[in-house]
Amino acid sequence: MTEHTVETAAAFARLALELHQEDGVEETIDAVARFALQAVNCTQAGILLAGRSGRLDLGATTDPAVEKADLLQLELGQGPAQAIVADREAVVVVPDLATDDRWPLWSGAVADLGLRTVLAVRLQAHDKTVGVLELFNSEPFAFDDDDIAVAHILARHASVAVGTARQEETLWQAIDARKLIGQAQGILMERFGLDGDRAFAVLQRYSQDNNVKLREVARRLVDTGLLPKGSKPVQQ
Repeated sequence: MTEHTVETAAAFARLALELHQEDGVEETIDAVARFALQAVNCTQAGILLAGRSGRLDLGATTDPAVEKADLLQLELGQGPAQAIVADREAVVVVPDLATDDRWPLWSGAVADLGLRTVLAVRLQAHDKTVGVLELFNSEPFAFDDDDIAVAHILARHASVAVGTARQEETLWQAIDARKLIGQAQGILMERFGLDGDRAFAVLQRYSQDNNVKLREVARRLVDTGLLPKGSKPVQQ
């Protein structure tokens, strides 16, 4: 095992620990993008995240040029990240954006930003796309087979970390919502002499009548002491 291999393995071990110590999805992808600048021959990096529908959205970037490139992908609906989501490719490499003809509008505009090479790798959890890791270089033909291999390893670490962070955020959101609803129930129970089930039914009715999520109805009642305007009065 070469010294370089040992150093790379140690660096990824540190990354794995760092990622699992981050507070949420945003902090996790920021850490991945920063690490990419050290692990791969890239001068800029970015991550686009996929929502439940599979639609991509802005994630993390290490440079304003990458943010502009990603905004163009979202606006034009073309580019390496879009291709990965559409075709479920594992990796897309563009050796020179100045001459690539797969996405002429996007490639030409991004080359004008000073980005010449791009390596995009799919982030997946349980065979579902959770995002795309993008590595850029200001020089053409910047990535070799070793860079691609390292990018795949980085993508696997990032996929697990992002998936875990999303699950934890969903869990905490559910806990917070339950707490809010419980507080709102308590207000109604005290104010109108209702039992717990009846108070919850009132919140549900206000939610349905006003097309507002139950959590937001509860938050409004807890924050202001009021239910949505135009709602029917509470019936005991």
